[in-house]
Amino acid sequence: MHQISRALVFCAASACANLAAAHPFSFALWGDMPYAKNKDSESTHAVIQSINRSKVRFSIYDGDIKDGSSQCTDNIYTDAVAMFNSLKQPAVYVPGDNEWTDCHRTNNGGYNGLERLDHLRKVMFSQPRSFGQKTMKLTQQGQPGQKFAENTRFAHDGVMFVNVNMPGSNNNLVTSEKDCAKKSARVAADCEANNVEYLERDAANIAWLRTAFTIARRARHAGLVLVFQADPGFDLPETEETDESQQPRFEGYQAFMKALVQETEQYKGQVLLVHGDTHFFKMDKPLYSPSKVLSNLTRLQTFGSPVNHWVKVSVDVTSPEVFTIRPVMVP
Repeated sequence: MHQISRALVFCAASACANLAAAHPFSFALWGDMPYAKNKDSESTHAVIQSINRSKVRFSIYDGDIKDGSSQCTDNIYTDAVAMFNSLKQPAVYVPGDNEWTDCHRTNNGGYNGLERLDHLRKVMFSQPRSFGQKTMKLTQQGQPGQKFAENTRFAHDGVMFVNVNMPGSNNNLVTSEKDCAKKSARVAADCEANNVEYLERDAANIAWLRTAFTIARRARHAGLVLVFQADPGFDLPETEETDESQQPRFEGYQAFMKALVQETEQYKGQVLLVHGDTHFFKMDKPLYSPSKVLSNLTRLQTFGSPVNHWVKVSVDVTSPEVFTIRPVMVP
């Protein structure tokens, strides 16, 4: 009883009743697989089988449906849809850089990344529902198949889930002529268009984030799970001399991360920030700095190719911690 009262002390009577009635549940996190260059289709299949054997309510995939040196052909997206639909429970997809921002690379086929983003939206976000043999309804920021349709959210048993298209490769921000031309089929006009796209989507992402937090606060949700693909430069702040997140190659994340800190500071529940991109399992509290911790935010970095496993998150809104995290190692 004491533990329950600690978790519910901040909520109004009606919201407390809703939280007290919420049932513990679990969900799966995975991403950055399969990569053809690592020949890990079998290990990815094993991950899916493992998730299917578990009792998770749903899974969330945090981007990169292919490796960064293979072509962005149309079948990449339809193959990913088939993969997600092999999950027995609902599967929510969040885009990564390999499937659109990096498609300009010559070894990716020299595609226009913005055209690939439009294609991705039409193929993978054409309806406000998850993938999976069993689906669930999602709220989309944009109209199905259109701009920002890939930003989604849903609430489940006292927890808000918000998914944002914030991929690697500096969030599609191009900071120099050298960056524009490196291993790329892009010309200057393409990079100018990318930066226009970045500014518009970054503003939309921040608005989507703030709306989700507003809803979570009003509903007195005990937790909020935020999922995007990019590593926004968390690691080097552990070394006092350098804050990697402030370097130019991470400039595309700074406005969003500032908004996330502001919203988390005003939120009484627990925030679980999930991302992929770096391919190493890691759980820590990277904000604000090594000497000052934003105590109610936990970062979870998921596995990725060629180390293909998944992460199980158990949720109990009557617990002060709300989230219990366990890596699931797949033989």
